[in-house]
Amino acid sequence: MPFKVRLDKPWRPLTVEEATRLPGQLGVYQIADAAGTILYIGQAGGRSPFGLRSELQREANERGTGQQFRVEVNQQYRSRWFELLMVHKADHGSLPADNEKNPPPNLGRLSPA
Repeated sequence: MPFKVRLDKPWRPLTVEEATRLPGQLGVYQIADAAGTILYIGQAGGRSPFGLRSELQREANERGTGQQFRVEVNQQYRSRWFELLMVHKADHGSLPADNEKNPPPNLGRLSPA
């Protein structure tokens, strides 16, 4: 099966209850509004006490209701995070709104097919 550069997992409601079901593993995630517009692409790395679970619980508490998320468990979370940011920028011409506030340094360019 070929590697997919875009994250295409199903969306789940961004709630503390839903986040509690996540594994305590490393990975990346996307947060979108109700219409599916991606607002933020994040990572759950070594500094996240319970990986994806704790990051998405925090996001749910900070953001409130009406948003959704999807995740990908990935041990190469930092490289994958950069890749998802570069794909989003290639597809939309800019980073997601909440990533624009604090962009990662030296983000490269990607031309996905």
